[in-house]
Amino acid sequence: MKKNVHEIEVKVEGKDWENCLDKSFKKKNKEVKIDGFRKGTAPKEVYIKKFGMESLYMDAIDCAVEKAYQNVMKDNQLIPVIEPKLDVKTIDEKSVTFLFTIITKPEIKLGEYKNLKIKKETPKVTKEEIASEIENLRNQFAEISLKDEKEKIEEKDTAVINFKGYVDGNELEGGNGENFPLEIGSNTFIPGFESGLIGLRKGDKKTLELTFPENYAQDLGGKDVKFDVEVMEIKTRVLPEMNEDFFKDLGYDKVTNEEELKTEIEKVIQERKEKEIEDTYLDACLEKAAENMTIDLNDEIIDDEIHRMIHQFEEQLKMQGLSLEQYAKFTGVDHEKLHEQMKPEAIKRVKYRYLLEEVAEVEKIDFTEKEVEEKTKEMAENYGISKEELIKAYGSIDIVKYDMKMREAMEKIRA
Repeated sequence: MKKNVHEIEVKVEGKDWENCLDKSFKKKNKEVKIDGFRKGTAPKEVYIKKFGMESLYMDAIDCAVEKAYQNVMKDNQLIPVIEPKLDVKTIDEKSVTFLFTIITKPEIKLGEYKNLKIKKETPKVTKEEIASEIENLRNQFAEISLKDEKEKIEEKDTAVINFKGYVDGNELEGGNGENFPLEIGSNTFIPGFESGLIGLRKGDKKTLELTFPENYAQDLGGKDVKFDVEVMEIKTRVLPEMNEDFFKDLGYDKVTNEEELKTEIEKVIQERKEKEIEDTYLDACLEKAAENMTIDLNDEIIDDEIHRMIHQFEEQLKMQGLSLEQYAKFTGVDHEKLHEQMKPEAIKRVKYRYLLEEVAEVEKIDFTEKEVEEKTKEMAENYGISKEELIKAYGSIDIVKYDMKMREAMEKIRA
C-alpha cells in the first residue's frame, strides 16, 4: 500500500448509533403503512417486527457516517485529494464499523526545474499560410445558399437528410435521424456514408450498404449495415468577393486591396504563432521538469482526473446537442475506450499540477490579500464582469489565489 493511502477504522456505538437508528425509524415510519396505524404513528417495536431492524440501517449509516468522517479528519489531520472511499465492515443494532480509505497528496521529490536548456523556435509565416488563412476567413463569411432540385451534392456541401439504419434486418438503435444536417467530408458518419451521398439531388432516396469499422463499439465492429437515406435539401457556401466590403466585415476599415489584406493577415498569423510557440515552449519545460520529478501516483487519483475530463467532454457534447451515448454510436468510442484515450492526458495534467504546487512551495510563492484582491479586480475588468461574478465563477477567492500561485510557478519553470 502506498504511503499516502490511509485506512482508518471508526466504530459508532452506544447513544450515537441509537440516535441514528431512531432518526431512521422516524423517517421510515412516515413512509410506510402498517395495519391499524396512521402513517408515522406505529410504535417502533411494531415497525421492527414487520420490517426488521435491517430496514433502518441504510438511513442510519447516512446519519452516522458524516460525524464519523469529521472526527477522522480532525483526529488525523488529513487532507484528501480525492473523494474518500467508504466501506461498512460490520453493522448490527448495537454498532456500525466504518473503514475510511483516504488518499492524500502523493510524495513528491523535485528534480531540476530551472535552466532546462529547451530551445524555443522562431516564428515564420509563409505565403501559403496567408492564402489559407484568407480562404478560411472567406469560408467563415460565406453565405449559405440552398441548391435547387437540379443541382447535386458535392464535397463540402451540407446535405439535410432523413436516414434509418438496419443491422441483420433489424432497425439500428440510435441509427436514425430526421432533417439531420451533414457536412460532406466532415467524417461524422462511418466510412462510405458521406461519399455515398455525393451526386444525389434534393428528393433523391438511396440505400447505402456499408460495413462498420472493425474497432466499432456496441458489438457492431465489422458488421454490415444498411442506411435508407432521403435528401431533404442541399446547402452550399457562397464565398464573398475580395473587395472593401469584405475587408470591412473583417474589421480592416483602412484596407483597400488584397495585398494590404495579406499584410494584416501576416501580422495576425505572426502573433498567433508567437503565442503557440510560447505555449509549446512552456509545455516542453513542464514536461521536462515533470520527467525530472519523482512522484508515485495512485491509480485512483488518475481515474478521478479522467472522470473529471469525461464530465467536461460530456458538457461540451451537450452544447452541440449530443449525448455521450450518441457520440459512442456515431464514432464507435464507448465510455471504456474514452477512458483509455484520456488516460495519458490525465496523467500529464495530474503530474503538472503536483509539479507546480511543489515548485510554489519550494519557491515560497505567495500573495497578500491585497494583491489577490487587485488581481481579481483586474481579471474581472478584462472579462467585462463584476468582481463578485468572477469569484462566483472560480468558486472562491482562494481558488483565484491558487491560480495566481500556479501561474507564478510556471514562470519559475520557463525562466
